[in-house]
Amino acid sequence: MRAFAGEVRLELAETQRRGHAMELAEQAVGEGYDVVIALGGDGTVNEAVNGLLAAGPSEDLPALAVVPAGSANVFARSLGLPNNALDAAGQVLEALRAGRHRTVGLGMADNRYFTFCAGLGLDAEVVHAVEQLRAAGSRAYSTLYIRAALRQFFVLTDRRRPALTLEVPGKPPLGHIFLSIVSNTSPWTYAGPWPVDPSPRAAFATGLDLFGLRRLDVLSTLNVLSQILPPFQRQPRGGQVLGLHDLTEFTLRSHRPIAFQVDGDYLGQREAVTFRSVPKAVRVVI
Repeated sequence: MRAFAGEVRLELAETQRRGHAMELAEQAVGEGYDVVIALGGDGTVNEAVNGLLAAGPSEDLPALAVVPAGSANVFARSLGLPNNALDAAGQVLEALRAGRHRTVGLGMADNRYFTFCAGLGLDAEVVHAVEQLRAAGSRAYSTLYIRAALRQFFVLTDRRRPALTLEVPGKPPLGHIFLSIVSNTSPWTYAGPWPVDPSPRAAFATGLDLFGLRRLDVLSTLNVLSQILPPFQRQPRGGQVLGLHDLTEFTLRSHRPIAFQVDGDYLGQREAVTFRSVPKAVRVVI
């Protein structure tokens, strides 16, 4: 935060535990701050957003500025910020001087806002596995996620019994879904410098996009991976792919408890989650 010294009146607060950034952001709203700057990874940004919007969206809320300091920083990079904290701080400072901001839409999973993605099934299982490995001392490199994903896919996840059913208001339920990734922007995540993009049409200005898989055998999964990874990325297609764009509201229901993640944070197991698009939810300094 030294980059902001002498430029703005700054009060620094360091998070002490999970959920603390949410409390600090909500406190900033109550105390009438103009801007909340989140320095950290996507989990810190998610907490800050949920603290800002604890009472719902409003034009009177502080704006959000993001300085990435985690491993992937998907939300910051989707906004066009560099992944280097010092470079990003320079761009944020320039935007603060000029009074520039944009208003972006968010997603909501039950009562939790998310900035770029949420998921049920395999991706959430991988997030949980990585969190456990990091708690044991591993560093959050891309290779850690890849190793966890391979072990989860081949050894641990249930690839025979699909658990999920999609319910969209006004349409018949659609079952036989193994995993679902809900995107508020593109890409879904990064593998180092490479974007991983199952929903390339997702954007902050539209509703939510849903990517699902109705088979998890090796060959069909490899076919999907070839479509969502560089260098041949395109809109995923195939009989096993469920791809929906610009959804306002829907529910994913599971016939057994299933892993759930929001913005790369594991939030336990759920049997149903309702997702909503929240247009123009937060002002971002950019």
